[in-house]
Amino acid sequence: MNDGTLRDHLAELLKGEGAHHNLGTALSQYPSSIAGSTVPGVTHTPWRLLEHMRIAQWDILEFSRNPDYVSPSFPDGYWPETDAPPDESAWGRSVESFLADLEAMQSLVMNPATDLLAPIPWGDGQTVLREALVLADHNSYHLGQLILIGKGLGAL
Repeated sequence: MNDGTLRDHLAELLKGEGAHHNLGTALSQYPSSIAGSTVPGVTHTPWRLLEHMRIAQWDILEFSRNPDYVSPSFPDGYWPETDAPPDESAWGRSVESFLADLEAMQSLVMNPATDLLAPIPWGDGQTVLREALVLADHNSYHLGQLILIGKGLGAL
């Protein structure tokens, strides 16, 4: 497999193409009206999951490209403090920020100057390839949870 093909496959995986839901479509069409709602037996609201996805993705992106970046404290720094958005426009802002960071990660992966297999100098063995795969896996997992919650609430 050539380098361009690998980059294309990674970018597709990050978007949620192929066997996964498209992240942009799913999040943009998700009803913000249920953002603070709960489903019996499920510990997180859609808002908590979306914000967790946004924060974790931002963390992975910044770690991958910024030698001065400091990650939030784990695990509390990766979750919002509230179960519901603070205002009516918060969901939309979070989705917009999430999608912008997703695009930035795709750009990093697609940039021929990015050595996907070289250890990130400020890490402890991680590569951009590994970080992209972790991000795609994390996003896919939590998007599945969001969809199940939406179905459980009869909103999807």
